[in-house]
Amino acid sequence: MTAATHSTLFPQVPDSADAVLEGLDPEQREVATALHGPVCVLAGAGTGKTRAITHRIAYGVRAGILHPSSVLAVTFTNRAAGEMRGRLRQLGAGGVQARTFHSAALRQLQYFWPKAIGGAMPRLVDRKIQLVADAAAACRIRLDRGELRDVTAEIEWSKVTQTVPADYAPAAAKAGRESPRDPAEIAQLYAAYEDVKRERSVIDFEDVLLLTVAVLQDRHDIAEQIRAQYQHFVVDEYQDVSPLQQRLLELWLGERDSLCVVGDASQTIYSFTGATPDHLLDFRTRHPGATVVKLVRDYRSTPQVVHLANGLLAQARGRAADHRLELVSQRAAGPEPVYAEYTDEPAEAEGAARRIRELVDSGVPASEIAVLFRTNAQSETYEQALADAAVPYQLRGAERFFDRPEVRKAGIALRGAARFGGNDSLLDDVVDLPSQVRAVLSGEGWTTQPPAGSGAVRERWESLAALVNLAQDFAAARPAATLADLVAELDERANAQHAPTVQGVTLASLHSAKGLEWDVVFLVGVAEGMMPITYAKTDEQIEEERRLLYVGVTRAREHLHVSWALSRSPGGRPSRRPSRFLDGLRPGSTATAGRAAARGAGGIERGIPGTRGSAPKRAQRVPARCRVCGRTLTDPGEMKLMRCDDCPSDMNEGLYERLREWRADQARSSGQPAFCVFTDRTLMAIAESAPDDERELARIPGVGMRKLTRYGADVLAICAGQSLAESTDQD
Repeated sequence: MTAATHSTLFPQVPDSADAVLEGLDPEQREVATALHGPVCVLAGAGTGKTRAITHRIAYGVRAGILHPSSVLAVTFTNRAAGEMRGRLRQLGAGGVQARTFHSAALRQLQYFWPKAIGGAMPRLVDRKIQLVADAAAACRIRLDRGELRDVTAEIEWSKVTQTVPADYAPAAAKAGRESPRDPAEIAQLYAAYEDVKRERSVIDFEDVLLLTVAVLQDRHDIAEQIRAQYQHFVVDEYQDVSPLQQRLLELWLGERDSLCVVGDASQTIYSFTGATPDHLLDFRTRHPGATVVKLVRDYRSTPQVVHLANGLLAQARGRAADHRLELVSQRAAGPEPVYAEYTDEPAEAEGAARRIRELVDSGVPASEIAVLFRTNAQSETYEQALADAAVPYQLRGAERFFDRPEVRKAGIALRGAARFGGNDSLLDDVVDLPSQVRAVLSGEGWTTQPPAGSGAVRERWESLAALVNLAQDFAAARPAATLADLVAELDERANAQHAPTVQGVTLASLHSAKGLEWDVVFLVGVAEGMMPITYAKTDEQIEEERRLLYVGVTRAREHLHVSWALSRSPGGRPSRRPSRFLDGLRPGSTATAGRAAARGAGGIERGIPGTRGSAPKRAQRVPARCRVCGRTLTDPGEMKLMRCDDCPSDMNEGLYERLREWRADQARSSGQPAFCVFTDRTLMAIAESAPDDERELARIPGVGMRKLTRYGADVLAICAGQSLAESTDQD
């Protein structure tokens, strides 16, 4: 997911300013040497934009044109900022500030608060949901969990677009936003939310930007002090800048034009947060003398993947489409994208998991494979399918690498060895850094060979192995490095959340996948209603959905699998069709009327209704209905229980606990996480239905043929009240 263990991450520091420019293509070199006046870099996916702008900063510093402490590089995620700082250090430009908008603003606000406002700065809250809930209670408005999330999003949008509560309704109407509640109610909740914050003396992340803007507007002395500090600005992902962030940037700049912005209007996918590509597209209008450089050489993806990406944009409409970049792949030819159609979503997940299992068995690292979907709700089906196929996976946005217990313990052990290594018998016979790390981590569970199977034991080993590999690459790049140097590197990475590669297929939404890349990408659920999403109504919203698919396609380096299902649930009416965005691009389809589609075709796999390749034949599927109220079920979690979440449960608590104890024993003996045996939902469904035979057990979603064969006898024995020993004797 983040290639942090490759030796190229620790290159030798260039010995001169000219050496910084070595290896850049002509356009990247133009970016790196354009150090005066406003510069706009239009950079397509995979064209090396981060390389271009980091070399630009490093060249300016090494040539003596830019002072490191006078440069502020701004991006949108802590991971991207950390990666930028790391690259700049490797280029000999340490000391440059690379931060997110919020991080830079918070630092300034904390420093100037006593002078500008006085007293203690209010506490910053991480999450708004509870405050919004309290505001709703104060207004006597009932909000369910989904409405709480939607109202919170509306408040965030209002703040980044600098809309006050009284102006929410007209502003939302002008922007074409579909409010989750009556606009007057949203405005009331927004005002109440601000009151709650004031009463509790807290601020949120948007307040950090708003307050910093207010201070810089009202206090010219503070604004001049910041402008004296920062003389040169670089803004990455400029197509995602909100009006509030743009205003802050203008205040940082003052009357100067020492600004370099980098972006791609075709990757604008966060307009729901207030982001707009207008600032990027209007840059030349605001700065008539700007240097504009276009990066179109794609170093990431094969010509086949690039061909599909270009084809998607060729059918696009709107202002961003008018400024699209035609990518030119710089890689050797690869396989054509593969298209697959399935009868239903569980079958689609099984098909993807089966193909991933084959790829992993053939030697493709699991960390170089990703499954990307439109909504997080789709994740559960793929988690289950991968678990059934015994494929390790990791959720993008789940527990971070440096927060894992085994990684924290390993860090403590390495830090202790760095301080007191002379008294550690483990280090008596080792001299080089990798050997020292292996010796220390052997005490934490690392072994030269991975444990058999998958699951929790394997995941812990993979975490430690990532640290061992990192130490080897670090020592190869810096032969004189000590254990203390490595510990400092790990601390720097932890602060930036710049994690080493961990084995496991990545499951991620298309939004969270932006900025990442893999050798193999499975784009799933590419059907009408999901891509574009149902609630995308306007032309602008439809085009943003197209750009989101474009971002997904351009995450793939070599292998791309695109799939869709004809129905959502097993036995459902096959009424879905592939996404309109694939018209004219997938085999057998025709181009959208009035637009030119890209030429060429890819391979296609079609799932034949009623078959699963070589998998055992299953019972005929029927629509899933709640066994309490009879409603048709579509939510994967409810389908597992065969009832609505709101309907009463008749679960046998004692049976459920016995099943959980049995599952824990199975997980320990196999070295797998418990959910790989059965998920909690599946156990609940078993405890509620208490099946008498294999046929009844097989009807429960989450109990496939593989698990029925492996665990069926045990589960039925437990349901019958027998001990497993009794069951074995009877057999």
